[in-house]
Amino acid sequence: MEGNVLFALGLTLFAGLSTGIGSAMAFFTKTTNTRFLSTSLGFSAGVMIYVSFTEILGKAFDLLQDNYGMSAGSWYAVLSFFGVIAIIAVIDSLVPTFENPHEIRRVEDIKIGSGNGHKRSLLRMGLFIALAIAMHNFPEGLATFAAGMTDPTLAVPIAVAIAIHNIPEGIAVSVPIYYATGKRRKAFLLSFASGLAEPIGGLIGFFFLSTVFNEYILGVLFGGVAGIMVFISVDELLPTAREYGHHHLAIYGLIAGMAVMAVSLLLFI
Repeated sequence: MEGNVLFALGLTLFAGLSTGIGSAMAFFTKTTNTRFLSTSLGFSAGVMIYVSFTEILGKAFDLLQDNYGMSAGSWYAVLSFFGVIAIIAVIDSLVPTFENPHEIRRVEDIKIGSGNGHKRSLLRMGLFIALAIAMHNFPEGLATFAAGMTDPTLAVPIAVAIAIHNIPEGIAVSVPIYYATGKRRKAFLLSFASGLAEPIGGLIGFFFLSTVFNEYILGVLFGGVAGIMVFISVDELLPTAREYGHHHLAIYGLIAGMAVMAVSLLLFI
């Protein structure tokens, strides 16, 4: 049990703190590598959509049907799937559009302002984006942590997919803060810290659920995790991948992600 907790925590740390990779990319490149981001975001979406519908949601149905019967168990699985999607959608709607970390931004889009008012505006934007990312990362951390605790073969590709999707978020935080303050270190640390919400979300979820953890809760949790993954993919990853201007690369990445996930699951049969 302790080993599983450490493994799951390590995955959430890896996924959440990859915002630092995006931050570093913003500092060491003059332009955004849109081809890489379109392909990799599409790949992440493919991984998460495929594993959600072929594995995670199926586990929710199996567990809940075993404990509540075919009809009631199926209803509970579907409700857990769409219920969590509704919760994430509400959280997303509370974030102002301009500060939303999933609104597309490029390294070259934001220039250094000459006035203090402009710099204050940039700093405010960067801080709001960091807060918004923390809000978004909380349920993602719970999803990654839950997968790590129950099925390591599913948890690793999920963590990698979430890590890739966190890279543009790191850019979204660090660029305005850097241009507002002129301090790379401050921008990097704030971007890096915003990813800490992911492991924190996982730990809080674990301590809350550990007191009532059973097959019923696990079934609902699997349904919710599948909902989180699908919502992230269709609401964040695919739209962002297309907005970077490489529609076909995003789709090729999507198919590649599904194929890689399918093959990796077949290897463990």
